[in-house]
Amino acid sequence: MNSTSHPAAARWRRSLAVLFTAAATGFAPALAPAQSFNNAPATRLPTLGDTAREDLSPIVERKLGEAIMREVRRDRDYLDDDAISEYLNNFGGALVDAMPGTRGETNADFTFFPVRDGAINAFALPGGFIGVHSGLLLAAQTESELASVISHEIGHVSQRHIARMLGQQRQDALLPIAALILAALAAKASPDAAMGVVMGGQGLAVSRQLSFSRDAEREADRVGFQIMGAGGYDTSGMVAFFRRLQGATKVYGEIPAFLSSHPLTSERIVDIQARIRETPYRQRPDSIEFHIAKARARVLQDQSTTGRRDTRTTLQSQLDQQHRQQQAAAQYGLSYLALKEGDLTGARSWYDKARATLKPKEGAFSAAPQSDGGAMFAVLDLEIKLAAGQPAEVARQAVKDAEQATYRYPLSRALARQYADAMINAGKLDDATRYLREQVRQYREDPKLYDLMAKAYSKQGKIALQHMALAESYVLAGALPAAVDQLNFARKASDVSFYEQSVIDAREREIKARQKEEKEEEKER
Repeated sequence: MNSTSHPAAARWRRSLAVLFTAAATGFAPALAPAQSFNNAPATRLPTLGDTAREDLSPIVERKLGEAIMREVRRDRDYLDDDAISEYLNNFGGALVDAMPGTRGETNADFTFFPVRDGAINAFALPGGFIGVHSGLLLAAQTESELASVISHEIGHVSQRHIARMLGQQRQDALLPIAALILAALAAKASPDAAMGVVMGGQGLAVSRQLSFSRDAEREADRVGFQIMGAGGYDTSGMVAFFRRLQGATKVYGEIPAFLSSHPLTSERIVDIQARIRETPYRQRPDSIEFHIAKARARVLQDQSTTGRRDTRTTLQSQLDQQHRQQQAAAQYGLSYLALKEGDLTGARSWYDKARATLKPKEGAFSAAPQSDGGAMFAVLDLEIKLAAGQPAEVARQAVKDAEQATYRYPLSRALARQYADAMINAGKLDDATRYLREQVRQYREDPKLYDLMAKAYSKQGKIALQHMALAESYVLAGALPAAVDQLNFARKASDVSFYEQSVIDAREREIKARQKEEKEEEKER
């Protein structure tokens, strides 16, 4: 996909123009509008602290990453798909854990998230946030190829390249931070523009930019290669993927997004190849989850009428593959596509075919990983059963199936949310709120849990609790004024109790204290 044709590209270019006009004129107040996106409130940026330091502290770096992510999540091309997100976090988390000491060195928990964009790219943000384009998922032919790109991004984070880059800019600290936020958004439409924003915002000399970039890329290559090897992946996938991208450049004349934002020099290729020669060859079969994630991404990539027609054609052609996992993934994708089109009968039919395709044949032996994609299949099964238009008995069965799925896959956040949603849809509201309260105690940073609590309380007619739950969801989204409004609605609700009034007052004081702290930080800047 030509990145310049992306509907958001013009918006980002206008935002960038405002930003650099402000930078050129020295009119600092003009930065505020540039930090807004899609009419969202201006981003609250953390104070950098002592700019004499060579890099940002891990705490400030994490706060910065969270501020950027609040903007990214507001964008319509943020791919809010629980199944794909869960796959990426399981996959990426395993890669992080494969390199000893990574978490301890960075003091950051990694978060991997998908972005709906056809460009073949991935990008790292401060604090361990790594974005993966849907185009990268679709382009990767093996899981080792996907691992090569994500490991490279993990290398950037673990070596704190962004923090070091920002820390070296000792003056006008706000400009590079604002530029970085805009770059995170622009990365989806044009990685070239995104890199230009980051570098331009730094205000460094061109020679120093290039020198730092080359050093950082080589270091990320080295760390990424170590991660791939330790994780058991085929390290030759790194060069194979980059070579294929370079081949695409010669054929189509356009530089793939990843090579554009991560220039791959001949020197780096030779270095990677030398490392591969010193490493024993290791074949790594792909997991079924990899193929399913690709199928879901393909369905979600373009949901226009033409896009869905093209998706159906691609998935149907994949049915002719001899590879059993690819066949099952194609059937899974066709089931998901039918669900998106409201064809529940077709969705169920293709789902059953996918399950049957994956069922082991008697006496058959496979070297593939033993996972049967159960969690991702369970997610789709429940999506079909929870879809609008299903009879009441299907909704009741969904509760039983979701309960069993959460027992079988207790770490799946997607299934936990579906279990709560199934109970709400079936009218088991007391069970749903009890379960959600338990979940919230364990996962306080999950806004979707609070949204589900608000939904359950609304059906129960518990208006005060509904608004209190929504307030917590807004807090996690960084929308503090909206959270205060929800608390005021809760305070005025006819069913609010004396105890709830006390909780509301205490929470409001905490939120307003945080608002005051943010305003003081703005004054310091």
